[in-house]
Amino acid sequence: MSFHFKTIDHIQLAAPKGSEEEARTFFNGILGLAEVEKPEELKKRGGVWFAFGNYQIHIGIEEPFSPAQKAHPAFEVENIEALKDHLKNYGIPIVEDNSLPGANRFYVSDPFGNRIEILEWY
Repeated sequence: MSFHFKTIDHIQLAAPKGSEEEARTFFNGILGLAEVEKPEELKKRGGVWFAFGNYQIHIGIEEPFSPAQKAHPAFEVENIEALKDHLKNYGIPIVEDNSLPGANRFYVSDPFGNRIEILEWY
């Protein structure tokens, strides 16, 4: 083939109208992701963008809104147990899942009900 995929540029999750501050609290305040300024032309659509490493998570406004409860991003982390404790300190429910061989993993939901997988390979 004359083309190839290089990397994932960003992941988009949907959120209801007016939820930008709630997204900032969760993705920046709790998870520690840096907020990225949206291009001027896209700001009028609402939503907010975050980044870590070379990856971005875009929280886009969707009306009517329906959370993704099966489809989800999965994030590999280092020191998953510390992250679990951190999330529990914020009262964020964790759903343990030990069904993937070689991985310690769990699921959380963002403030809008979107499923997020967190895992650490061992």
